Formats: sequence, C-alpha cells, structure tokens
Amino acid sequence: MEFRQLEYLVAVADHGGFSRAARQCFVSQSAVSHQIAALEKELGAELFERAGRRVRLTDAGESLLPRARELLRQRDEAIDAVRPRPDRIRLAANMSFARSALAAASDVRERHPEAEIDFLIKPFAQRIAAVKSGEADLALIRGRLDEPGLYLEPLWVDNPLIAFATRHPLAALERAPSTAELARYPLLLPPPHQQVLLHRLVDKVFTADGLEVLLGPEIRDDHPVAFELINNPEGWTLLYEDPRQPGIASRPAPGFTLPVSAVLRTDATPNPLVAELLVELSNGYRRA
Repeated sequence: MEFRQLEYLVAVADHGGFSRAARQCFVSQSAVSHQIAALEKELGAELFERAGRRVRLTDAGESLLPRARELLRQRDEAIDAVRPRPDRIRLAANMSFARSALAAASDVRERHPEAEIDFLIKPFAQRIAAVKSGEADLALIRGRLDEPGLYLEPLWVDNPLIAFATRHPLAALERAPSTAELARYPLLLPPPHQQVLLHRLVDKVFTADGLEVLLGPEIRDDHPVAFELINNPEGWTLLYEDPRQPGIASRPAPGFTLPVSAVLRTDATPNPLVAELLVELSNGYRRA
C-alpha cells in the first residue's frame, strides 16, 4: 500500500470518477486506474463499483476511505513537523528559561507578525535529541556540550540565586553569604542524577575555596523547593529564578556562574528568524 494509491482512492471518491480524479491529481486516467487496481489486488477486495462512467464505493471502499484520509493527514503532519519553515521557530527549553525566551520572542514577533515561535518544554536530554532530529531549531542549555553534529552559540552567563527560609541564620545578612558561611549549613538539591549541573557547580566553587559541601536531604520530584526550605530552615539551595514566595529569601551568588548557550545543528538550513532570536537572547534578557 502506497500513499499515492490512497491519494487516488480519496480523489476518485471525492470527485466521483477516475477521469476527474486524474485531472485533480495531474496524472493520466490510466495511472489512477492502474494504482487503484493494484491496491484492490493487494487488499483482495474491490473498492469501487464501476458502471459505465458512474463510480461508487463498495462496502470495502467505504471502510477504507476514512482510514485513508487519516493516514494522509498523519503523513502531512509528519512532513510539516520536520520541514524547514522560514516563518517558524521551534525553541526547546525548560521553564527556567521561559521569561528570557518570552521576552526575546516577543521582540522578534513585533518585527515579524507572521512568525510562529513554539516553546517546547523538554528536559535536557530530550532538548538535545529534538535539535538532532530536527524537531527543534534550537535549544537553550546551561553548561557545556560535546555532541557530534551540534554546536553551541554562547548567549549569556547565568548567576543562580542562593535561597533559604527567612528564618535561616544567614537571612539577616544584607549581602550574599560567603562559601565559608554556607559551608556550615546543609545544601538542599535534587539527587545528582537529576541535577548534575548544580551539583558540579557547587563542588567546583567550594573546592576552589578549599571547602566541602554539607549535603542535606535530597529534594524529590513531588516536593516543591519552597516547602523543602521551610521544612528545613537551616538548609539552603541554588535557584535559577527568584521564587518571590512568602517565607523564602534569596541573595545573589556572584561566585556561582553558568554559561547559557543555544544548541544548533551544524548542517541546519540558515534561518534569519533564528538568527534574530539569538541576537535578542544575547542582548541581555536576563533575570531581573
């Protein structure tokens, strides 16, 4: 069974005859007849009743027709999903990039009202896979990447925030706590396999200062960070965004920095809209 056979089946059913279907499909009538006959032979069932110029679907044809339409629709959607479109950008990221991405996308859309910018929410590994497969035009990541066929476009440097409960002993400070001060209190983070980047960053900063990190209880998937800080009032954590939540204080963390980059395919067709979005992202859309 081939897609063109299904196309001819739908055309004959819609236009009521082989000659009109042939004109619609820009082929000869014999080509349509041949392909329909081949499909009937493969299925072992007649799809049309032929009575002179009149053509009518058989029961088998009636059964196949809606399925043929659905298969053709799915084919078209699959093609559209990966076909390069100069007026469309598919950006893969997680929610910690939402504010920056929205601000940059808004400026691009103001200049190009016809543009369509999709924000695909995906975890790290799926973001990389989406760019490699062509599902996404670019992805936003923190840290480094060494992946064949992909390259990084540096955008900005992120400064995560130190966050703790307002009851925390360091909350009274009007400045960012030092690593020596933080080393006295437990760090609350998801398990290393879920948050490799922040664990490595903390280890790097503390090691440079000759200190060891005191790890507290791991933050589980179903436990909001704010509640973990409230329930562990001596703990602290690193966040990409100010939580702005009651009972939680945050301070700048100048020693903790992460490069933010866009991941792109080396063989991607140049897209001026993607280039504009990269410029907007690198122009300073940061956490306020």
